[in-house]
Amino acid sequence: MGKVYYNHMRKLTVCLPLLGLGLAAIPGATQQPASLKTASLQSHEGMTITARPWTEAALYKEKFPKKSPYAAGVLAVQVAFRNDSDDSVKINLDRIRLSLRIDEDNRQELTPLAAGELADAVLKPGAKDPTKRRLPFPVPAGAPKTGKDKNWMELQTEAQNAAVPTSVAAPHSTIQGLLYFDLRGQFDLLSTAHLYIPDILVMQKNRSLTYFEIDLSRPGET
Repeated sequence: MGKVYYNHMRKLTVCLPLLGLGLAAIPGATQQPASLKTASLQSHEGMTITARPWTEAALYKEKFPKKSPYAAGVLAVQVAFRNDSDDSVKINLDRIRLSLRIDEDNRQELTPLAAGELADAVLKPGAKDPTKRRLPFPVPAGAPKTGKDKNWMELQTEAQNAAVPTSVAAPHSTIQGLLYFDLRGQFDLLSTAHLYIPDILVMQKNRSLTYFEIDLSRPGET
């Protein structure tokens, strides 16, 4: 992954806490644990996006029963894209970024991990020095990766199954799943985190929606 700097952009809508509302309130969703009862959301132009960073190890057990991304320093963000309009929309998932403020003059962005990249991040060899603070990236060129053995294949499949299943939301429908970001265990950086979604296209009209920038600094609470 590369390093990206950008100037802080104006917010066109307010990021609001979604109190007492699990994804069960969204069509096609299932009931979530009590720890996810608070989320961040943003809504405009017929699209509502909710995002919940999974900041508790227990949340990963169902999707990842053997190897937890969280234990390896990878954050999962549960997102739901609700399209209340009469047109299909396409979300460019590859352009989503997790934006972090490292210090006064340094804002960095993480790109979402593909399922195979998550398997590499979780299974890569070598112990981490907990006393040495490292920025989330860049990953050194030529960094060692695990072989694609049975464990790798299993974890890759689990990550793919739990990820956002499609980039297209039909009219009056919701898609939901996980996005993955390698924080290398520095979950304290979430105190400054925003999820930036810049590229959503109304397909029939070939018109782009205004970007979404969702404040993740207030993770789910009981």
